[in-house]
Formats: sequence, structure tokens, C-alpha cells
Amino acid sequence: MELSKIKNVYLVGIGGIGMSGLARYFLKRGCQVSGYDRVSTVLTSNLTHEGAKISYIDTLDDINTTDGGKESTLIIYTPAIPKNSVILNYFRDNQYLLKKRSEVLGIISKGMFTIAVAGTHGKTTTSTLVAHILRHSGNDCTAFLGGISSNYNTNALFGKNNTMVVEADEYDRSFLTLHPDIAVVTSMDADHLDIYGTAEHLEESFRLFASQLKAGGRLIHKINLPLKEGISYSASELADVCAQNVKIENAQFYFDFVGLGIEIKNIEMPLPGVHNIENAVAAIQVALYLQIPAEKIKSAIADFKGVKRRFEYIVKNSKHIYIDDYAHHPEELKACITAVKRLYPEKKLTVIFQPHLYSRTRDFAVGFAESLSLADHLILLDIYPARELPIEGVTSEIILDRVKSGTKVLSTKENALFLISENPPELLLTVGAGDIDLMVEPIKEIMSHV
Repeated sequence: MELSKIKNVYLVGIGGIGMSGLARYFLKRGCQVSGYDRVSTVLTSNLTHEGAKISYIDTLDDINTTDGGKESTLIIYTPAIPKNSVILNYFRDNQYLLKKRSEVLGIISKGMFTIAVAGTHGKTTTSTLVAHILRHSGNDCTAFLGGISSNYNTNALFGKNNTMVVEADEYDRSFLTLHPDIAVVTSMDADHLDIYGTAEHLEESFRLFASQLKAGGRLIHKINLPLKEGISYSASELADVCAQNVKIENAQFYFDFVGLGIEIKNIEMPLPGVHNIENAVAAIQVALYLQIPAEKIKSAIADFKGVKRRFEYIVKNSKHIYIDDYAHHPEELKACITAVKRLYPEKKLTVIFQPHLYSRTRDFAVGFAESLSLADHLILLDIYPARELPIEGVTSEIILDRVKSGTKVLSTKENALFLISENPPELLLTVGAGDIDLMVEPIKEIMSHV
């Protein structure tokens, strides 16, 4: 596929965070961009404003991709689209050029100096921080991110040089289309077992990803991962590069970077939590490989505003603190809740959590319960099914029954809003990867006026 010949692009699942980044890329190239998604969101509304044509009904009525013929038309789809999709099957049956999102990323990255960040968690913040350091330091880059950067209010950056930062998604083995110059692996915890079957198969895919470095490429990975090569990093253990002297002053984290003969002292990390310091250590090592001066790295990190829905403060006043986060894996939950409690040890923490996927809930019910037991009060929502059909016997109750927090309740989103309005908590955390984000504005309204 030659990108220069593509004039029309249709994205099946255009509202996904990764797909929307590609939509922006092709809009930037001057292509006619259209697509389908199930529901209208802020992302799809922004894309419409930027020039994309989007439909929300899985029919052929609004498809408009034929200007210039099939030869100049590219169909991009996400594996999350159901196999019985009318639109997707129309394109398949009529021999259009179909590519998965990951394949297109692989094509775009060819010929570019590529920095790919992979991991079952931590990859979005780390890749966004790498891109921010490059931009802030004047080095520039193109970037495809798995979240909306709060510094740039987008998930896609377009640079004027040959450097590309990409979040490498392990779902459906998508990251195996990439051949990076620098690869970062943040974590390899069991996840997506609906695809991989076992944790061992997931680990094998990560090892394959790490082996696909270009000649002379560099691998950076979190310490104690089952990877033989590369530079190890950590925020709490001795590694090749690590954080030391981690401290909190006025609800602000600081640390020193130490390793490979380099020391950067008293780095201000705006995002709370040891897990985010760990992400920063990996991003710093990437920047050092690119020969960015230590002072420019330090300045860029202090200016980092994070990623939307990654430990995002929604309300922060003298009476109430409300934080929203995308955490949807037990380890992510544990890291997020621990960070909140470390920052505000005197406050009682209420957590509203929406499980994501029946299979993930089934596979990690015990882990979810252990992490959620760290909360003082828990409001547990029903499972968000995403791409899955229900699994018999799998409901949110298999988590709730195991939770040992002070108080716990199973709730709908509507009832959760009522509970919050009746008794606004002093410290609130909403977490999940489904549609729990639709609760953010209503909760913000409640918490801002009590």
C-alpha cells in the first residue's frame, strides 16, 4: 500500500482512541475521511468539527468512499468491531483495500525513527510523556497516543522531522506490525486472555515484539520482566536506571534519576504515584538515548499535564477532591488507589468502579476485589460489555462478594449519582474503561456545588 495514492479513508470504529488518531493523520494529509461508530462521543464530535463525516448506524446508507475508485480508497477497521457488522462485511465482500489499525501504523512508521511503548498498563502515560519531552525540548515528533494529551488536547501530533512515537497495543497482537528503533515495555501482566488464552502466550508476544527492534535498536523494560536483553528500570528497586529519594512535598512528588553514569536530581513529577515516577524513569532513558540534555528533560517533566482520564483532577477544593482514572486492570487499580491514599492519608476514599469486559471480570475477579478492598467505601457498577456477549454466571457480584472494604454496594450509574448527591464524599475516585466517563460531568456538577 502506497500512502501517496490514498485519497479516501473510511474507518470502521472511528471513535476509538487509536482509530481517531489515524483519522486525524489522514485529515492532515488532505484525504476525505469518513467512518462509522456505535455512539457519538466528544472524540467523534471533534473529528466532525475537523472535517470527518461520521455515521452512527451500521447500514450502507451513509457510506461515501467511492470518489476516485477503490484504488484510492483505504478501509481501516479495529478488531473490536463485531464480525457481523454490515458496513465491514460490505467492504470485505466488495474487495476494498482493508487494513487493521495496527497494520496502518506499521506502514506509517516504516522509514521513520520509531519509539514504540508497549505494556498491559503504563504505556499511554509513558508514550505521551516521551512525546511531550521531545516537543518541549524542541526536538519535535509525530505521535499516535492512546489517550488525549492534556498539554496538546489531542491524541495525534504531527512533527516536521522523522521521529515517531507510538503506543504499541498488545490487543490482538497488534504491536507485532511495528519494528521500532527504541522499544519500551512497561508491564507484562496477564490481560486480554480472551485473545491469548494464557499468560504465557501473552508473554511470548511481548518477547516477539522486543525481538523486532531494528538493527542497533534499544530495548528499555521494567525490572523483573521475563525479557533477557535491554536496560531495566524501576521506581522502587535497584535497576540499570531507577528513581531514588522519592518524596512528597505539598501533595507533589519529587525524585532523583540515577543510572548508567547519569544523575538528574530533584525532578518534579506532576502526576502522583510511584507508578507514574516509574513511567517517567522509562521516558527519561528514551530522552537520554536521543541525547536530550538533562535540564531540558527535567523542565519538560515539570510541565507535563498528563493524559485525560489518567489520574485527572476533576474537582479540587477545600471541601472535596474528585479524581477520574482509566484504570481497568487489578494492578492499575491498585497503583491508582494507593497513590490517592498516599497523597491524602487523612481522608476517607470512596471509589466508583465499572468493570470492563465479562472475560476480564471472570479472569481477574480475585485481583479486582483485592485492589478495591483498599477503598474505604465502594460503589460497584455493572460490567461494561464492550465487544463481548454476556458470560453465564459472570456479573459484578463475583467481585463484590470478595471485597473487604468498609462499605460496599452494587449500583447502576443513575443510582450512584443519587448516592453521591445525598452524601458527597470528601475524596472520590471514579475508575474504569467503559462508559463511566459519562458520569464525570454530572459528578463534577454535584461536587462543585456542595
